[in-house]
Amino acid sequence: MKFLHKLIELLAVAALLLPLSFGSSPLQAQTNNASQTLPRIDGFNVEEVKRLSPGVELNFELDGTPGGLATLHIAGAVRNLTLAEVESGHYLGTYTISSRDKIAAGSAVTANLRMGNQVTSVFLNESLQIGVGVHPAKVAAGPELKIEHFNVDPAATLVGGSELYFSVFGTPGAQVDLTIAGVPGKVFLPEVKSGEYANTYTIKNRDRITRNSQVTAHMRLGEQLSSATLGKPLQSDSAPAALQTSRVCATCGVVESVNLVEVKGEGSYLGTIGGGVVGAILGNQIGQGSGRTVAQIAGAVGGAYAGRALEAKSRSTHHFEVVVRLHNGSAQTVSFAAEPGFKVGDKVRVNAGVITHAP
Repeated sequence: MKFLHKLIELLAVAALLLPLSFGSSPLQAQTNNASQTLPRIDGFNVEEVKRLSPGVELNFELDGTPGGLATLHIAGAVRNLTLAEVESGHYLGTYTISSRDKIAAGSAVTANLRMGNQVTSVFLNESLQIGVGVHPAKVAAGPELKIEHFNVDPAATLVGGSELYFSVFGTPGAQVDLTIAGVPGKVFLPEVKSGEYANTYTIKNRDRITRNSQVTAHMRLGEQLSSATLGKPLQSDSAPAALQTSRVCATCGVVESVNLVEVKGEGSYLGTIGGGVVGAILGNQIGQGSGRTVAQIAGAVGGAYAGRALEAKSRSTHHFEVVVRLHNGSAQTVSFAAEPGFKVGDKVRVNAGVITHAP
């Protein structure tokens, strides 16, 4: 009876210590890394409607950091909306107005993009209804809001996938966004240094940008607004005209790797206790007197560890992960429960988490 009490005490201690003997799992490491990532919102837009009545759909789109959770709230709406990531960093969602909603043309709309524990928020400064225009800004007393310099690094070609780097210098601590003729919505410029706002806009295939498309920068601070128009072309003079007809597939890329991933199982306390009991029985066959007691205790502890490890091994699962390097430089990973049928070097297209072969 005394030995039984010792065995129970040892098994309880072993069960408590076992989780501490294992390092942080890959999932925990990924969660910790994600919590350090600050998401970025590059654009936020709504497709304005003719009227705001029950049954009307409001289509929103957001561009920003890939792999995040994008949600938005409309003032007067009875529910929030979650946007789906249809392409890398491109989120779409539709809100259908119900009879309970009290949405007006100037209702404030807030978008949130979450990565781990970090959240970035922006406000839509456009109206939800056609013809109303942007939300009016009131002039308030305070330091003069001023845009001192507005510049762009022109692209060689204005086709899908080309990049335009915009920079604005002016009053620190403000919010800056751009409107580009031929591009729906706004392009946000975060403050990278005190009084310096900058961002890179990647041209989409649907955009209708020309060399002389008008670009206007808007700087907001409180209720103040200052605007400036870009005074230079978006395309460099040395760009070959023949390349204007080419298009880049934003969802196309090449398979970079195909990995077999083992997800380790977790041993339960049943496996720990069961292994400990078996170990104690085996230890009982060794020695006499106090020697037998020592063997029983050692067998119980060793059996507890072995029982938990064997149970964890039996519960482990496997899946495949295909990593695709897109033409824009970003990467997407798609999981498969069985052999995916892709190999390194395959040309593919990724759409809403589904991989297909590309011509």
